[in-house]
Formats: sequence, structure tokens, C-alpha cells
Amino acid sequence: MVNRSESGRGSGGVPPKEVWLAVETATPTGSVAIWKDGLAFECTLRIQGTHSELLMPAIDHALDVTATAPGDVSSLVVGSGPGSFTGVRVGASLAKGWAMARDIPLYAYSSLLAVAAGAGVVGSVCAMFDARRRQVYAGCYDLSGGGVSELLSPRAWYLEDLLEELTTRGISPVFTGDGATAYGEVLRGAVESAALLPEHLGMPRAASLLWLRRVAPELGHVAEPGTWEPLYVREWRVPEETERW
Repeated sequence: MVNRSESGRGSGGVPPKEVWLAVETATPTGSVAIWKDGLAFECTLRIQGTHSELLMPAIDHALDVTATAPGDVSSLVVGSGPGSFTGVRVGASLAKGWAMARDIPLYAYSSLLAVAAGAGVVGSVCAMFDARRRQVYAGCYDLSGGGVSELLSPRAWYLEDLLEELTTRGISPVFTGDGATAYGEVLRGAVESAALLPEHLGMPRAASLLWLRRVAPELGHVAEPGTWEPLYVREWRVPEETERW
């Protein structure tokens, strides 16, 4: 184990360089990453309902591996959902508490945007999470030119309504995320030229959140961490819906 000081100061009392800690817990596959003049460390773990048990040990491991003291962290970056209600809430609570306790900036980006950012696609990407009840959480983004542009804001959709909206707006994206994997046959049947990315590219990664913090800080900056809330997009309790298709 690395001996980590709480001082948050470098050798000789010199302030350390920027260190960013990112956490992503919106899906069963969670991740933690640290930025120190570039991506220094990322770990991915299959959480499956135990976010609260594994997140802090994963962060502690990341700090140890990178010889980082908690006081060295100068920014917190969090995936704000949508996704698992419990997972999103755990990640948001940790990020808010850390940022407020140490008085450092908090940045939050949609977990769907994190998927799109990590897809390796130049152009339009539609990131989708399986929301059950014949629905998906989906958001569409354009990642051309090294920047980020939102084409369709995150929300819960019936798949047929999402496809109709994309057609109406003239958006022909690449599809990714576990929602795209779950409904791949439906997408291919509805969109003649539908392109679906492999399943391993459809996970929101903490490293992608760090990239977003670097290229689009204004997009994710949280002005008031104390009142900030994550992006649930629908109520905790959702009534049973009539099947649409």
C-alpha cells in the first residue's frame, strides 16, 4: 500500500498539479478513473447492485496505485445518469459530499454522453440503456471536430417513439449501449442501414468522463453542488405500462 498524506501538498510544500477523480455508477458495470496530466488509472468492476459496497474500495485502490492523497484531488467528475436509480444516487451522493467537504469543483455529465464519448465514432451517436418495460433511456450526440453537441437530450423513450423522433429530425446515428444490444433486431428491422457498435463499446466509462471534463468543462460544471441533482429522467416508481409493440 502506498503511504498517502492528507496534506494535499507536493514535496517542499508545492501545490500538486491538477488531479481529477471520476466515478461512473449508472449501470451494473461501474468504473473509477484518475487524471494526472493524462489518464493515470482506470478500473472497471461489475457491480450488479452493490455500488455502495465496492465504490469506495475501488476509489481507495485508484488513489493508492497512483500515489494520490485524497487532498490532492482538485476536481470531482461524475456520471449523472440516467440508469440504475440506486447506482446513480450512490455516485451522485459520493461526488457531492466529496466536492462540498473539500470545497473543490464538481462536474457532471450524462452517463449516455459518456457512452457516446467512448464509442470512438466521429459523427452522430445514439447511446441507449435498457430501461425495461419496453423502454430505453436514450440521448444522441455529435462528436465531430473534437467537441460535443447534443442532438437529442436524455430521456426515457419507447423504442418506436425514439425511432420516429430520429426520423423526424433527420438524425441517422450509430447506435450503442446495452439498450442497442437488447433491441438490436428491432433497430435493424426499423432502420435499413442501422449500425450497432459491439457490446464492449457500449459501457459508460469514468475515463470518458475525464475526457469530457477536459474538452467541455463548461458543459458539465456544477455551479451549486449542494442543490444539484442527478439525471433520473423518470420517477422512482413507474406504473405498469400497456405494451406498445
